[in-house]
Amino acid sequence: MFSYWEQESFTRYDHIVIGAGIVGLSMAIELKDKFPATRVLVLERGLLPTGASTRNAGFACMGSATELLDDLQHTTETEAVELFEWRKKGLELLRKRLGDSNIGYRENGSYELISTDELEALDKLEYLNQLLLPITGKPAFRLANDKVGEFGFSKDYTKALIENNCEGELHSGMMMRALTDMAISKGIEIKTGADVIKFDDLDTRVEVLLRDPFRNETSVLHCDKLFICTNAFTKQLLPDVDVVPGRGQVVITHPVPGLKFKGIYHFDKGYYYFREIDGRVLLGGGRNLDFKTENTTDFALNEMIQADLVQKLYDIILPSTPFTIDRRWTGIMAFGANKFPIVKAFSPRVFGAFRMGGMGVALGSEAARRLVEIVAEGD
Repeated sequence: MFSYWEQESFTRYDHIVIGAGIVGLSMAIELKDKFPATRVLVLERGLLPTGASTRNAGFACMGSATELLDDLQHTTETEAVELFEWRKKGLELLRKRLGDSNIGYRENGSYELISTDELEALDKLEYLNQLLLPITGKPAFRLANDKVGEFGFSKDYTKALIENNCEGELHSGMMMRALTDMAISKGIEIKTGADVIKFDDLDTRVEVLLRDPFRNETSVLHCDKLFICTNAFTKQLLPDVDVVPGRGQVVITHPVPGLKFKGIYHFDKGYYYFREIDGRVLLGGGRNLDFKTENTTDFALNEMIQADLVQKLYDIILPSTPFTIDRRWTGIMAFGANKFPIVKAFSPRVFGAFRMGGMGVALGSEAARRLVEIVAEGD
C-alpha cells in the first residue's frame, strides 16, 4: 500500500504513457509540448526499453527497391507512397527534434545487393523513381554496380547493386539517450521496472495497475488519458488488436581490419540488413527462414538463424576477409495485416500507437505526432 505521501504525490497524472521506446518517449514529448501544463508519466517495465528501440540496427531507412516492389504486390500505389512519406516525415521529425550530432546520424550511403533471382527489379527502378518523386524531390534509386568489387562483396551472389539516395544511419543508443534526456528536461517523469498488468477505463479516468516486485503487491495509478505504446507487446493490454510479434536476430563482429565499406545495406527483399559501425559489421535478419518460431516475444537466440547470419557473412559480405563474432542479441518487432502503424483512439481516454512493422526509427516520431493531433481534436 502506498504511504500517504506517495498517494498524494506519485499516483495521479494527466497523461500516462506505457512504453519508453521511440514511440513512447516521442509521445510523451509531443504531449508535453502540446499541453505544457499537464503532468506526464512514462512507464517502462524493463531497465531499458523492452522491445527493439535499443536492439535494432540503427537504420534511418524508408524501404529498399525490392521491398517496395514486393509491397506493391499487396497494396495500391497510393498506399505504398503514403507509407513511404510517413517514414520520411518521421525521420525528418526525429532529426529535427534531437539534432543529427546527438543521434550519430550519418549518410555514408544506402545500398541493396541484388541476386540473380531479383534482377528483374532493375527494370522497374525508373518506375519507382517516378512514383516517389513527389515525396523525394529527386531520383530515389540508381545502379551502383561499379562498387560491388570496391566493397568486397561476393560477386557470385551480388549481380547488381542499387543505391538508395534517401537513407542514412544512426546510433540507436545515442538516439534513445537523447530522447530520454529531452523528456526529463521537459519535466516528464519516467519510471522503469514498472510492469503494467492491466488498465481499467472508467467513466472519468483510467486506472493503471502495476506489479511492484519489491513489495510483492500491485499498485494503482490514475490518469485522465492513457497512451499505449508497447508495440509487439500490445496484446497483453489490448488482446483484440492485430499485432503479431516478430523477433529479429542480430550479430556483430569484432573490428574488422581493412573493412572496405561503410553505410547501410539490404538484401533478400529487406529480410537481411547489415552496416558498418565502429569498424565492425552488424548483420541482422533471417526471420523469413523460420517465421513460426520468430513470431514471439521471447528474446532467445534462434541457433539456426544465428548460424545462417554467420554463413552470410562468410559467403556474401566478407567472403575474403577474416572476422570473428563479438556478440549476438535479439529485438522484438511488431507486424500485422498491413505495414501501416495502428494510431487511434480506443475511447475518449485510451489511445494507442504501435505496430511499427520493423520501421520504428522511421515511423515512431510521426506516429506520436499524429496521435497527439487526434487527442487535440477530441478535446
